[in-house]
Amino acid sequence: MYKKTHIGVVGAGECSLEIYKVANELGHLIGKNDWVLFCGGLGGVMEGVAKGCYKSGGMTVGILPGNEKDSANPFITLPIATGLGEARNLLIVRASDVVVAIAGGFGTLSEIGFALKIGKPVIGLKTWPDIDGIDYVETPEQVIDMVAKYLSRLK
Repeated sequence: MYKKTHIGVVGAGECSLEIYKVANELGHLIGKNDWVLFCGGLGGVMEGVAKGCYKSGGMTVGILPGNEKDSANPFITLPIATGLGEARNLLIVRASDVVVAIAGGFGTLSEIGFALKIGKPVIGLKTWPDIDGIDYVETPEQVIDMVAKYLSRLK
């Protein structure tokens, strides 16, 4: 039976250096915990989190909007080209045990909405404020603590 935890990290394809660093730190912690990262596979938050996870020895899965695997950022170990455009957002959420939203725009908001609709835990880090159902935290370390709490409930 497959036992690795899948962590979905969602966020914008373009972000500030500050948000990139936060995503990178979270990715590092995901990799250190031997969890599998699922993201959109492109730039911005997705690249930051994938880079951190990849460099710490973690598995990174990029669910890409287009038809080309080569469009993935260089830190994606398993690119999945869907050809679905933004509809791939649902695949990221469905593949994840827990979803973490970092900053983001309307695409991130759609992923938050999908996750909440289907009952997936959502952790918010510097993202859309005041959405019922999101557990908001301030640091990547707090994300990891919250994921651990979710996982203990799921077992």
